[in-house]
Amino acid sequence: MVAVVAIFFWVKSALKSNYVEIGSNEQIDTTPTQIQSIRDIGEWEFLSVSAEEMVDTVRKGFFSDDELVRIYYGTLRLGINMQQLSDDAITIQGDSVQATFPKVTLLDNDFIDEAKTKSFYESGKWTPQAHQALYQKAHRQMLHHCLTPENLTTAQSNAESQLRNLFTQLGYKTITLHFE
Repeated sequence: MVAVVAIFFWVKSALKSNYVEIGSNEQIDTTPTQIQSIRDIGEWEFLSVSAEEMVDTVRKGFFSDDELVRIYYGTLRLGINMQQLSDDAITIQGDSVQATFPKVTLLDNDFIDEAKTKSFYESGKWTPQAHQALYQKAHRQMLHHCLTPENLTTAQSNAESQLRNLFTQLGYKTITLHFE
């Protein structure tokens, strides 16, 4: 009987010291999978600029001049290549995230749409090298006219807005973004 009473008091004291508490953990932990998911986005476009350039060249001849005028069309896409995201680019403490992203750049250097290129005027016979030189001239002009500080600033502003939205959707409250 003494043994039964001793077991009763032991069980009663054990039950008092054991309890179950239900709560929530507000801390967000980053995982390598989340970082890889952001990298897997690949090239993230934040601004696209359509361009049209008319370029020409003249070849002086003995009796007459030869002229070549072409119109080139292209779309320059500005954004971030997420594959360049470093392993330590994102740090998290509680519900705060700090991230450093590559700078906004031209995503593709082959932005001229050859299928839309039109010969506006052509007199004489032109070599493929002459056509290539005209293409390069159009390429340089499009870069000059479209990669302006204003367009780069707009693209970076769009990047910041969309990245902030991404991290907000992931549940972060304090978001600090930097660009290299």
